[in-house]
Amino acid sequence: MPNLTDYIEEHLKRLLTLSTSQYIEIKRRELAGKFSCVPSQISYVLERRFPLERGYLVESRRGGGGCIRIYRIEPGQVRSWRELINSIREDEFEPARVRQLLKRMDEEKVISKRECCVLEAIIRDESYAGLGLSKLLARKLQRRLFGEALEELLKINY
Repeated sequence: MPNLTDYIEEHLKRLLTLSTSQYIEIKRRELAGKFSCVPSQISYVLERRFPLERGYLVESRRGGGGCIRIYRIEPGQVRSWRELINSIREDEFEPARVRQLLKRMDEEKVISKRECCVLEAIIRDESYAGLGLSKLLARKLQRRLFGEALEELLKINY
């Protein structure tokens, strides 16, 4: 059953789809009024559902009632998929951020639902729980396995 966060996300995505420009501009307070919620709920949705990993850029401007611009960014505009894989291998590995990336790749049909499920299994902490590895070592293993599997899936794209 959808919750308020889902409704706000869908509304913003629909506005982006209908927009004739490269972005939409909203006012946090007005959107909060439309959904009968507090402005911090809008901030939460923007932070959790519209991160760069999912192909969005959110600009927040102070003053004027809290104007916010949301841009939908094409994968090639941010960086190539290969660069993204390399950054996953080099940066601190956070499964929550990787799940956002997988959701974006699924939405954009870069990978199939089945491939997405396989990659999610690789980043599940429970998969490494019984191995007796430290948290740090388990994260390194997750990052390595995820990076290798994703690269194999995307080879035809580069």
